[in-house]
Amino acid sequence: MATTRQAKTKRRQGLPTREERAAAGRALRDKVPREAHAGWKPHAGRRDPIAALVESSKGRIPQLVPIRYGRMLQSPFTFYRGAAAIMASDLATTAVTGIRVQACGDCHLLNFGGFATPERRVLFDINDFDETLPAPWEWDVKRLAASFVIAGRSNRFDAADARESAREAARSYREQIVRHAAMGALEIWYERLEFDELLAHIKRKKLRKLVERLLERAASRSSLDYDFPKLATVDNGRYRIRDNPPLIYHQTRWEEEKYERIVDEAFAKYKETLDDDMKALVDRYEIKDIAVKVVGIGSVGTRCGIVLLMAAPDDVLFLQVKEARPSVLEAYAGKSAYPNRGRRVVEGQRLMQAASDMFLGWTRGEQGRHFYLRQLRDMKIKPMTEVLDPAAMSGYARWCGWALARAHAKSGDAAMIAGYLGKSGVFEDAIASFAAAYADQNERDHAALLAAVRDGKLEAITE
Repeated sequence: MATTRQAKTKRRQGLPTREERAAAGRALRDKVPREAHAGWKPHAGRRDPIAALVESSKGRIPQLVPIRYGRMLQSPFTFYRGAAAIMASDLATTAVTGIRVQACGDCHLLNFGGFATPERRVLFDINDFDETLPAPWEWDVKRLAASFVIAGRSNRFDAADARESAREAARSYREQIVRHAAMGALEIWYERLEFDELLAHIKRKKLRKLVERLLERAASRSSLDYDFPKLATVDNGRYRIRDNPPLIYHQTRWEEEKYERIVDEAFAKYKETLDDDMKALVDRYEIKDIAVKVVGIGSVGTRCGIVLLMAAPDDVLFLQVKEARPSVLEAYAGKSAYPNRGRRVVEGQRLMQAASDMFLGWTRGEQGRHFYLRQLRDMKIKPMTEVLDPAAMSGYARWCGWALARAHAKSGDAAMIAGYLGKSGVFEDAIASFAAAYADQNERDHAALLAAVRDGKLEAITE
């Protein structure tokens, strides 16, 4: 009875107000000053980056690991994209407030972009969640900001311009968190960053026309007209995915009958994770072929593939299958609540994005491996940061900061984070300082990879 009365009293007392939560955030500055986020120095026990890289390659397809190293060799920026595990270890030694959100885990500027919602609207949002996990909000902001300095250096920006784009990402994050702190929970859930609305913020005509062309091109694509000729063919009446080794190839270690059984069992488990309406849609399609497809940089060597499905000769669907491994954050932020790592990715994506791929689902495959599935390409727009000048890069940084703030506000306490960040530029100045210093660290780590390959300690294949 006493427990029941206490519960009723608690309900009558209500939840803390926004003002109370913001005040709790401001109080955290005494424990963790905003200036504490500035700069970067490797701690005394920092692990050798090459050892960390080799560790993160364990369990990957052995013949693909040299491709991973080859892609990371190309520049400090490509190294950074594949070094999420290294930075996760480094971020775990930096200052945090203790406020947790659903974190992306690999929050760099190329993991944002455009994609279509089920309503066929094109949104701008985070689009990679392989490492997602509940974790400190600061880790995403710091990885995002550092990526802008590194990309700016790759574009040959001067130091001030590269740093400014990092500062803009952090400033936009702070301003949008403050804005979201004043919104209701449903308002945050409903908010979308639509591409056509973002176009209005692009003042330069040349850049606006470029983005408009990308949007038109993405909207005009269909799986049959765009993906099928590139990825598939008809061989003696049989529809097959084209081999392009070592990047696209068919498994040959099982006899065909056993392989088809394994695929069918895994696909049946995937369909069980879908809502009933999506099960009805997917049931219209039949699997025609499946092949391994090497993707990205951080994912190279993991078991990824594409599935060709058809409902009719002129009705094609491609799904992407990606192996889900433990998040690089788990050693520092705790294990996922989900036993299936594919579900960890799917649930994290649904929580962070404004709208998610309606084909998202997960499964368990041969030898207990975990996977998630999504549509291969659906009006997706990749950022072309290599062609951006400093002004355009800063504009893109504002978009990324906005999208990240909205994602964090969905799962975390925006009012408390906003109270901590405040209305001045102290936080973004500190983050810009961290980003520049960590970019230097990243260059040293990239040089270590170059030396390891040169000395024959690691094998790298350049494409």
